[in-house]
Parts: sequence; structure tokens; C-alpha cells
Amino acid sequence: MSEQTTPAAQPRVATQQVLGQAGRRGPLRYGERVQVTDSKGRKHTFVLDPGGYFQSQRGSFYHRDVVGRDEGTVITTESGHELLLLRPLLADYVLSMPRGAQVVYTKDAGQIIAFADIFPGARVLEAGVGSGALTMSLLSAIGEGGHLLSIERRHDFAAIAASNVDAWFGRHHPAWELRTGDFADVVATHVAEASVDRVVLDMLAPWENVDAAARALVPGGVFLAYVATVPQLSRTVEALRQSRRFTEPESWESAVRNWHVDGLAVRPDHRMVAHTGFLISARRLAADSAPLTRKRPPTRGAYDDAGYWTIEDVGERTSTDRKVRRVLRDCRAKQPEDATPVQPGLPEPQEPEHE
Repeated sequence: MSEQTTPAAQPRVATQQVLGQAGRRGPLRYGERVQVTDSKGRKHTFVLDPGGYFQSQRGSFYHRDVVGRDEGTVITTESGHELLLLRPLLADYVLSMPRGAQVVYTKDAGQIIAFADIFPGARVLEAGVGSGALTMSLLSAIGEGGHLLSIERRHDFAAIAASNVDAWFGRHHPAWELRTGDFADVVATHVAEASVDRVVLDMLAPWENVDAAARALVPGGVFLAYVATVPQLSRTVEALRQSRRFTEPESWESAVRNWHVDGLAVRPDHRMVAHTGFLISARRLAADSAPLTRKRPPTRGAYDDAGYWTIEDVGERTSTDRKVRRVLRDCRAKQPEDATPVQPGLPEPQEPEHE
């Protein structure tokens, strides 16, 4: 009797030939994400499937009825409601994608790309991948000719990020390398000295990795950190100053406020996206140079060196392990054929041989 082999599970989303939005021009097709917006501004994002059916309070339709239509089409459902069909932008996708950790919102991602001067072909080192939101912006900026090494401590978060990023670009981005482990250890093992143009850190204690970042950066390279709280901001800035290998750090935050415009009724909206995080940037000095002399001496007691910081210390919101497992299971079910591998940052330890 011949052995029967179980066929490998097929991915739900076909591999896209052209990366990202550039491969999604023209009429809507099966396998693409579509964003449906109703007259109340509610948005629903899903993947078009041959047997799919969309249903909401504002009407329903079969996926086959919208495939082949142009992006930007407004349809009227049997219930008389109007629905707008668009492909989601990256900002929309970030808000709708599965999350294992908090995401870097688009207003901050845009600032990071601009102020860190992420350019096509850049060699970028990223730490704290989370759910992959910032990773997508970095990969879009460096293009296929650059290189992004992303480091994440948690393997489950890295796997969720890999699924989200692959889903956005339609396949594995050739410029992306994803590894797990501690930032300093991975940099020491996989990054040559003075070989990186930009370092972007989104982590709990970026001040602990200032030395490792300085080792990796080329002279003139940009260090940029994204932190949530004032104590994190203070400690990171002081660590950059004390290292004496960076220019004077700059720190800022951005707030976004929409406006209501209706004839003469023009006013700011009652709600706004205010504080999400602080950004800190500095440039790497040449090896034989020291920072410019500060006009004012640093304040005494700028930060306390004692103690070890935990997530609870800064009030960072985290997902439960149960939720992360569920999100990871859903992400794995829709990975493309050439899914991004999550590689270990350090070689696996070898067990000693026993005679």
C-alpha cells in the first residue's frame, strides 16, 4: 500500500509580483485588500475572495460584485445605502492590521522618515519591531536597493510583524532581514562596525544601546529613538550626551488636529491625536572628534542610574499572551508563499557531547 502524503497548507494570499501599492494598480482583483467606507465614515478592511460576502449595518454585497470595478467606485446596496470602495493606504492598514504590540502611528512614522532622512538605498538598523508598522514605512523609503535589519526580542511579536509586513507588500521584501534577540548581542554578531547609515530604536530603554548604536553607525549617521514617557526621553538624551560620540540631541513631539470645514462653519475638531510619543535624534561624530562645548553646563541629577526599568514603570500597554497567540495563529494562516523568515539573532547553543 503506497504511503499517502498530506498536502502542505496553501497560503490564503498569492505572492504579489510587484511590491506594495505599485503592484495594485487598476481594477480591484481577488486577493487584494479593499476598504469599504459608509456614509457615517465607518471603515471596514478585508481581502477580496471568490466566495466572500461583505455584510454591515449599511448594506451588504458579494465580493464578486465589486471585483473588476475601478478603485474609488461608489456602489448602492439593495438597502439603499452608499458604500465607497478604495484600496487602503498604509495609514489605514496600520490601524486595521493584527497587533501583537502597540504600533508607531503614521504621524510619528512620517516624522521618523523625514527627520532621520531615510533615503532610497539606505542601510538601516531598527530595533523594537512590535507589529511592523514602522518597518513598512522604513522599507518603503529605502526601496529594494537598501537594507533593513530589524531586531525584536520576542519571537511571537516578530512573527506577527513578519505576517503584517508580508501582507502589505504582497510578498517578502528583498531588502528586509528580521532577527530576534537582544539589540546589543545581534549588532555585535551581525553588524560590522561603521556600516549602518541610520539607527531607529523603538524600545523600552534605548539609552542602554547608545554604545552599540554608535559602533554600528557611520560618521554622520543618524540615531533616532521613539519613546513614550518623559523619564525615557530624559535618560536617552543624557545617555547620548555622556557617550560623547554624538552631536547635541534634539527632542520633540507632534500633535495632529483635524478641522471641521462646512461652509462658514470652520472650527477645529473636538477630538485630536495628541501625545503618542517623543522623538530624539542625534548625529554620529567622527571617531577623532568630541561634541561641541555646551554653552550651559548640564543640570545636576539629570537622571538616576539606579534600578531596572520594566514595562509597568512607564505605563506601557501590552497585549496578553493569550491575545498574542490568537493574533499569531491568524497571521500564520494568511502568509504568502515566500513569507519572511524570523531568524535567531545568535547561533543556537550546542549541547556538549558525552563520551
